[in-house]
Amino acid sequence: MAETSIEWTDATWNPVAGCAVATAGCTNCYAMRMAARLEAMGVEKYEGLTRKSGKRYVWTGKVRVDHSSLDAPLKWRRSRKVFVNSMSDLFHPDVPADFIRKVWDVMAATPRHTYQILTKRPERMAEILAGDFPVLPNVWLGTSVEDANVIWRLDELRKVPAAIRFVSFEPLIGSVSKAKLKNIHWAIVGGESGPNARPMETLWVEEIERLCRRQSTAFFFKQWGGKNKKAAGRVLNGRTWDEYPSTSYEISA
Repeated sequence: MAETSIEWTDATWNPVAGCAVATAGCTNCYAMRMAARLEAMGVEKYEGLTRKSGKRYVWTGKVRVDHSSLDAPLKWRRSRKVFVNSMSDLFHPDVPADFIRKVWDVMAATPRHTYQILTKRPERMAEILAGDFPVLPNVWLGTSVEDANVIWRLDELRKVPAAIRFVSFEPLIGSVSKAKLKNIHWAIVGGESGPNARPMETLWVEEIERLCRRQSTAFFFKQWGGKNKKAAGRVLNGRTWDEYPSTSYEISA
């Protein structure tokens, strides 16, 4: 486990490491930079997962499952919100379904924790979970949508049986005003951060907040981002927005 400064969760758990660039939202992925640092520090798990491209590091496309980390949540006595695979994507095509099953078994065995799984590949999530995977009330399933080009991911997410479905509009690099949030219980919004951060318009954020009100979707504004995200802060229209979904939803398909 790693304690984290990510505003909407308490800890991260990474039974998988490595990924591949999928769409424009991946261009400046923080996990690529972090994986390169961890490899430089001699952490074997991250060896060979990134390569230098110009002045930055990018994924090589190699993915590594880590059986040794599977039992980590069993040891955490205090309940936590746990972001699963902050350094990868559990539903990357190179992650075997039988390994995903092992992750599911651990989450089922630890109902004291709330697990938050975010993917850029909701179509595979829907395909895998259409099997005999149980729907777990302590597992929230989400997808990333960075601009209008990938709004279709929300339709794939709606196919996934889940107690809570959520969307991360981060890094938000374009308007998503045409998004439909029906049966999406939670929306996280954030601007890109880091040395090459792309700008986020206030209007794009306000559009999402209005969409959330129409569908009674909880709205969480994470950050404005930029080169100095702490200085930019996370205040929108005079306040912070830290809404979480109600856990009283019936499990839906």
